[in-house]
Amino acid sequence: MQLKTRVRGEPGADCVVCVHGLTQHGGVFEPLAARLAAAGRFVVAVDLRGHGESGSEPPWNVGTHVGDLLETLDALDVGSAAWVGHSFGGLVVAATAARSGERVERLALLEPGLQVPAARALRSAETERLDWSFATVEGAVQAILSSPTTFAPPREVVAAYVADDLRKGPDGRFRFRSSPAAAVVAWSEMTLPPPPVAVRPTLIVRARESQAENDAPLIRYEEALGGLLSVVEVPNGHNVLWESPDQTLGAIERFLGSDRERTTC
Repeated sequence: MQLKTRVRGEPGADCVVCVHGLTQHGGVFEPLAARLAAAGRFVVAVDLRGHGESGSEPPWNVGTHVGDLLETLDALDVGSAAWVGHSFGGLVVAATAARSGERVERLALLEPGLQVPAARALRSAETERLDWSFATVEGAVQAILSSPTTFAPPREVVAAYVADDLRKGPDGRFRFRSSPAAAVVAWSEMTLPPPPVAVRPTLIVRARESQAENDAPLIRYEEALGGLLSVVEVPNGHNVLWESPDQTLGAIERFLGSDRERTTC
C-alpha cells in the first residue's frame, strides 16, 4: 500500500523519514519537519496503514507496515534515508532497518515500542477496542489530557491535533481516524521478540516518566552498537514530541547533524 505522506523541503536533499506512534498520524512530526526543512533536509512523514488518511484494510502486522513504507518511498524515489520513529513507529523503523538496512543510514527511536510487557499490552488493547466517541471536540481534547500516560502536553498542541484528526460520524459523534482493530494488532506486535539490532548509528530518546517496565531493549542496543548508540533522557512522559519538544527535537537535530556522510534521496 502506498501511504499518505506529508513532505517538507526539496526532493533530492538529505532525506529524513518520520514514522508516528500508535493511533496518531504523520502530522505529529510537523514541528520537527519544519525545522529540518529549514536546515535543508527533505522530510517525509507518513500515515501508517490504519491511521490518518492512509487505507485501513488488514493485515496490520509489523512486516506489512515495513512493506508499505518501502513501497511508498520507492514511489517517491527515496533511496537511503535517516529515519525517526516514535513508540510503535520506533518498532516499525527498527524492523525496517533489520530487513532493509541499505535503506536506513541512521535511526532515531523515540520511546520505541520494543518488548512491551504482555500485561500492559493487554490492558491497552482492551482500552483501544472500546468505542472512543465524543459528543464534542472539547470532549476528545479532555480525554487525551486526562490519560494516565499523559504528563505535560501543551493544551494548544493537543487541541490542534484533535481538530485535525477528528471526524464526525453518521451518528453525530466525533471519532479519531485511526482503526481500533489496527491498534489492537499493534499492541500484540509490540509484545513479540524485537527485530535484530541493525548496526547503524542509533539514537534512543527515553522519557523520565516512561511506562517502560524493563531495560532489556536498551541493553540489547548497548551490547550490539557500543559507540554507535546515543541515549538521551528527556522530561515528562511517553509522548516526547508533545511533552518534551525542545529536548527531543534538539537531540534529533544534533544526532542528524553528526552524520558526516549526508543522506540523499
